Amino acid sequence: MREAVAPMFRALRHPNYRRWAVADFVSVTGAWMQNLALNWFVLTKTGSPGLLGLSLLFQLLPGVLLGSVAGAVADRFPTKRVLLITQALHGVIALVLAGVAWVDGPLPAVYALALIGGVVTVFDAPALGRFGSQLVPREDLSNALGLGSILSSGGRILGMGLAGAMVAVTGVPLLLAINALSFGAVLVAISKVRRKGMFELAKSTAERTGVKAGIRYVLGHRPLVLMFLLGFVLSCLGRNYQVTMAAMSNGPLAAGPEGYGLLSVLFSAGTVLGGFVAAACKNLTLRLILWTALGTSVLQFFSGATPTLWSFAALLIPIAIGAVVLDTATSTRIQLDTDEDMRGRVLAAKGIVTAASGAVGGPLLGWLSEFAGPGPALEIAGVATVVATAVTWWLFARSPQRRAMPAEQRWARLAGVHPATPQPTHPRVPARATTRPDRGTRWTRPGQRLTGGRRRAVREREPQPT
Repeated sequence: MREAVAPMFRALRHPNYRRWAVADFVSVTGAWMQNLALNWFVLTKTGSPGLLGLSLLFQLLPGVLLGSVAGAVADRFPTKRVLLITQALHGVIALVLAGVAWVDGPLPAVYALALIGGVVTVFDAPALGRFGSQLVPREDLSNALGLGSILSSGGRILGMGLAGAMVAVTGVPLLLAINALSFGAVLVAISKVRRKGMFELAKSTAERTGVKAGIRYVLGHRPLVLMFLLGFVLSCLGRNYQVTMAAMSNGPLAAGPEGYGLLSVLFSAGTVLGGFVAAACKNLTLRLILWTALGTSVLQFFSGATPTLWSFAALLIPIAIGAVVLDTATSTRIQLDTDEDMRGRVLAAKGIVTAASGAVGGPLLGWLSEFAGPGPALEIAGVATVVATAVTWWLFARSPQRRAMPAEQRWARLAGVHPATPQPTHPRVPARATTRPDRGTRWTRPGQRLTGGRRRAVREREPQPT
């Protein structure tokens, strides 16, 4: 049994990752406590779901506008230093939010802090991704990402559960203060990470640094562009489950808030199971990504026609499992199949795609649910994601570069060969001479008299006639 279970947790063999995993779980728990508390504060203060959505927009907008800059920063500066700054700023923002909630401050102050927090998150995310990939070797990265999904899902369940139980008793300010304290655990964990146990990534040369170099690299990497386009469609139409679950519960399922709460719990449980499935996979391949995308899209289509709450829940759990496997496999492939010196900028590009899809997909699915009905909206979205997956699969299959790849790599990796980071080329400097050349006759000042040994030394150095 020990031999069967150990590979699923192989990333925990590395001390630096163990320290980070504990701190990450504490931080995620605190973050979800803050999310619930802040949403509750805005909703009770305004009574408007629209104004609540505006606060979410302020948090997402910086990701679209500043993502490429943040990726360049993550690739250029030491990630440990960047994270110490961003995590400390997150703690300060949470503490200020607690003060605003304590004095029942104005709503513009909450929006301003949400915008500042969104800017900090933009610079934090790619640095976190690059830092996390330095805590384990390449062969354990997929397992580390799978375990990270388990910790994120577990922290989400625990954080929302604690916040739901405490918000009515303690109020919003204490929950925000607890989140501020949780960043202390992250700062301690980062400071405890030992450089000796880190797996350093390649650094960019001078011509490959900056935003423009990152944009050229991403746009010139055709498989990466295909993955981002597929990810945008899947996230936009197939991943806004909070919208679709609420619409189905309030609409054809007639389950009310109790049914919505039950579906939320089951979906969270499915994400935990999905993390275990991803962690147990030895290799997270391109074929797995495409099959999982196709399977979840088909399940989403059929979920729109379910007549009861329990039949909808039965399809929701495997959809949640597939969503986590898909996210983990995609993150693994875009990190392992691209240049190490571009890691931060590639992750930032993924973050831009995710933020843009969330900003577009939520309102779009909400509009479809309102005008066509929740069930038809899920069916339309399911058909669209099936078509997007099939087209992506076809484009991958017809690529000449992919057909030329070895059979064992053809559907395992995004790119056939992981390109090495180019090294700077400088003209070769000739080696210094080991013997001093003859200086010829010694120069003397005019009128200087040479006598004795000095005259003989000069005569010996002068060339003799042949």
